Amino acid sequence: MQATEAPFTTQRALYTPEQRARRDATRWTLVQGVLAPLQFLVFLVSLALVLRYLASGEGLFEAAVSVVVKTLVLYAIMLTGCIWEKVVFGRYLFAPAFFWEDVFSMLVLALHTAYLVLWWRGETAPGVLMAVALAAYATYVVNAAQFLLKLRAARRDEALAAATAAAAREGSWTPA
Repeated sequence: MQATEAPFTTQRALYTPEQRARRDATRWTLVQGVLAPLQFLVFLVSLALVLRYLASGEGLFEAAVSVVVKTLVLYAIMLTGCIWEKVVFGRYLFAPAFFWEDVFSMLVLALHTAYLVLWWRGETAPGVLMAVALAAYATYVVNAAQFLLKLRAARRDEALAAATAAAAREGSWTPA
């Protein structure tokens, strides 16, 4: 390998160095780091309760309330996520690095909110209510996967940056 060839392919990093510094400095990163697994735990419990109701016809109240709790945790993570995005990227939503995750998050929010409206009105058949909950949960799983892929990409970018910096310090190559 010649000294001017980078050992890695070039691609756009998820964060600029300034954005990474803001991400690492803000308390909202920790808040997101706590809320995300909490939301997933609430989701798993709620999903079990919803499936139990659908399979046995028992536990409608517990299943319905668990979806409300899941939705409230979703609202909390979305609100704090908007603040985090503003601190890191300078806008509350649809920063280029998270554009498609934010777009899909709107669908997740819409379905969870539809559930709340139907539940609050009390006029929807339980089976339909649980179907809306399952649709909301399916979109949540897709959205969570999107964010996990972004987290993985960020870690990959950081490892690449560290390897590049180490290689540059050692003089084994210099960026073109």
